[in-house]
Amino acid sequence: MSEFPVDLKKFKKLTLDPSKPKLTAEQKSTLQANIQLLRDAIVLFTATGAARGVSGHTGGAYDTVPEVCILLGLFENSDKFLPIVFDEAGHRVATQYILAALDGSIPAEHLLHYREANSKLPGHPELGLTPGIKFSSGRLGHMWPLVNGVALANREKTVFCLGSDGSQQEGNDAEAARLAVAQNLNVKLLIDDNDVTIAGHPSEYLKGYDVTKTLEGHGMKVITVQGEDIDALWGAVSSIVNHEGPAAVVCKRVMAPGIPDIEGSSHGHDVIPVKSAVKYLEARGYSNFVSIYDDIKPHNSPYLHIGSSKEIGANRIVFGEAVNGVLDKLGKEEAAKKVMVIDSDLEGSTGLKVIHQKHPEVFIPSGIMERGNFCAAAGFGFAPDKFGVFSTFSAFLEMVISEITMARLNNCNVLCHFSHSGVDRMLTFPQADNTCHFGVNSMFADNGLTDVHSFLYFPADPAQMVAIVNRVFFERGLRFIFSTRSKVPWILKEDGKTRFFEGDYQFVPGKDEVIVEGTAGYVVSFGEMLYRSWDAVLRCRQEGLNVGLINKPCLNVVDEQTIMKIGQSPFVLVVESFNQKTGLGSKFGTWLLERQLTPKYGYMGTTKEGCGGLWEQIPYQNLDPQSIISKIKQLTQ
Repeated sequence: MSEFPVDLKKFKKLTLDPSKPKLTAEQKSTLQANIQLLRDAIVLFTATGAARGVSGHTGGAYDTVPEVCILLGLFENSDKFLPIVFDEAGHRVATQYILAALDGSIPAEHLLHYREANSKLPGHPELGLTPGIKFSSGRLGHMWPLVNGVALANREKTVFCLGSDGSQQEGNDAEAARLAVAQNLNVKLLIDDNDVTIAGHPSEYLKGYDVTKTLEGHGMKVITVQGEDIDALWGAVSSIVNHEGPAAVVCKRVMAPGIPDIEGSSHGHDVIPVKSAVKYLEARGYSNFVSIYDDIKPHNSPYLHIGSSKEIGANRIVFGEAVNGVLDKLGKEEAAKKVMVIDSDLEGSTGLKVIHQKHPEVFIPSGIMERGNFCAAAGFGFAPDKFGVFSTFSAFLEMVISEITMARLNNCNVLCHFSHSGVDRMLTFPQADNTCHFGVNSMFADNGLTDVHSFLYFPADPAQMVAIVNRVFFERGLRFIFSTRSKVPWILKEDGKTRFFEGDYQFVPGKDEVIVEGTAGYVVSFGEMLYRSWDAVLRCRQEGLNVGLINKPCLNVVDEQTIMKIGQSPFVLVVESFNQKTGLGSKFGTWLLERQLTPKYGYMGTTKEGCGGLWEQIPYQNLDPQSIISKIKQLTQ
């Protein structure tokens, strides 16, 4: 293991007394030295994520170091402060890892394995996984409500939570603010207001949004300061600590101050490029560290799949291109009247950016407000001849279940695209994210009663994505289309040359598709697991085991003809990356039994918290082709 180039032993413990709002010269000097030390360390080890191709946000963690150092000084001063640096923005996980290294829970050298598979340093902090981690951040904007509960359980202590102008856009925080004020909770927020989120600048795409005014409107005491002014920052923190009840310091700053290549830009939200990190660290006087990056190489899966193309495509981006193809057939005025596409700060990740660029007349840029944005899409589609389009990550589908019901009750027309489904290469911007960003409970969208149907579609490759969008775009009601973060190959016919979903292929909603017939039994799969299942089936057939394969692109509709066929075969195996408890496999066995069909039955899905990394998540969940083959052979015994 390489030696960590930034000597964290130089970090000096500091005691800060909130009854003394003015720093001494020595305190200020020590604080500034500590801030610079930790910022250098964060730049250095987060850049290893860029080197290994797993990314990893640098700017947010770098930004909030002054607040973190001040909190550590308060914790040293008194036990009346709960010594946990809660953080609403899980992507600032580098903060938690540097704290774990400072307290000796992990060696500093281990930080150089940032976001590497099986390193236990994933893209969000996960309690119980990484030594020294004291909480799981969950998804953006979910921490403050939980911190309120911590404060209720520890009324004799002051509880702190780092926030951001991004996380404060979530509706959860508005509810948390009201409870904190109503109960006069001793919760103190330190909010990094850098005017940068994934899609750009809130001041541009969410005009009128003001963190300070919002919190003051809820009745909180709020002090707004320049976050890089250490004297002003400490004065504000000491003031809210001495205030009885909830209070916040809003820290205005440009993102990544002092890093020339990314300062003030949305690029600072992601990982710092290696070249920029080297430039910064060399200017800071560090040497003999570049070899660390040179020795790190992206590690791709060595497995070569059969039955699919070498070329790969990003279904999440193809979705937007397919929507453009539909809109291209309309005039600009007609499109604007008929269609509305709303973003939740993820347009580059979920495929909406190409729509924004080509058809701005239908596009609404919006903030990190999934519930409200979904409802807006539904409201636009309230009239029979209008259609809303909504998109975000599949993990966030769980946040809009009630809103989906509301839209269904009102017969609204909404086409929903949930990208980053399953667990494969689970990245967000991208980053080697882990369990909290798994999109594995997508079947929750099928929460209507039997007499009102909503269709859940999961195309297997880019060609099928285009076919599905073209077919269902202007259908009435709620339609859900899923895609993965990972790119997928094109499915090939048994000849190994012809693309299955091109040529004369026509997508039929509710119809299962026979990839290949079999006599020994059938595998049923969909989405990004289809090409893996196809590989497994082909290898079984090479060994003389005549296994068939069914693609089920419409997840929540029973194809009576197909289920009768496969249900009379020796076995049925459902293979998916959804949660094994809630996915297709949890339903399919019931569908078989309801029809008095009793083949041997098995289903494979995601069963455990993630291992970090990228492609490694699939074999870790035992969903790789060799695991599928083993299950097939088990069912044929």
